[in-house]
Amino acid sequence: MNSIFSKIISREIPAYIIAENDQFIAFLDVNPSTKGHTLVIPKVEIEYIFDLENDVYGELFAFAKTISIALKKATSCKKVGLAVFGFDVAHTHIHLIPMNTASDFGFSILKLTFSEEEFLEIKDSIKSYLV
Repeated sequence: MNSIFSKIISREIPAYIIAENDQFIAFLDVNPSTKGHTLVIPKVEIEYIFDLENDVYGELFAFAKTISIALKKATSCKKVGLAVFGFDVAHTHIHLIPMNTASDFGFSILKLTFSEEEFLEIKDSIKSYLV
């Protein structure tokens, strides 16, 4: 299949990587809904989240929780929203979206743009809060 996410995992294309381990990787969404919008994915390329093995599914959400704690601190948001859609890229992924109001969580809103320097600053800020 070789999705765009698999190319990020293999470092064929660059990404603003926040954290990774043997099974998962988290990186900034390059078309974010809010500052800090992060994607969390398993390194195994499985299209549909509910096709993941139960243990991998649970570990994916535990990894996402760790990222969300750092994301909340780094962005000073009230909450971090979580969404799973899976229509845009055929590779399981979780969206973690910093929110201060319910309207911050929407994929029909205008996407934000950041410079390379801003993306690096956001990434480094989130990484600094990882335990």
